[in-house]
Amino acid sequence: MQDQPAPSEVLAAVAAFLRDVVVAETAGHTAFQVRVAANALEMMRRHLDLAPAAEAAERERLAALLGHDAPLPDLTAELCRRVAAGEIGLATPGLADHLWTTTLDKLAVDQPTYSAYRATLAERAKT
Repeated sequence: MQDQPAPSEVLAAVAAFLRDVVVAETAGHTAFQVRVAANALEMMRRHLDLAPAAEAAERERLAALLGHDAPLPDLTAELCRRVAAGEIGLATPGLADHLWTTTLDKLAVDQPTYSAYRATLAERAKT
């Protein structure tokens, strides 16, 4: 069985082709849509590369916070319910760190060049 290229490498190559070749040969709305498509492919590449580990870590943090394990969507729903009910809040040990880490993990997939994301990563690295 052939293992190369990896799916994320294929997505990166197609995105680069769209951005570097197709955009140069198109104009107006079509060029804009090609850039959107290239960005979407890059986001999916980052999702393939980063999301599995981030979601596993998120589930572990939530299981520790809530005191039991379950599928990630169930833990997230319970967290939301307990926060809305006032049962837990930012004073709950580990909650603020969980929320920050989860947000930063999602930004790493969605908007890794976002300046506030970069600044927050740099600030957290200092602590």
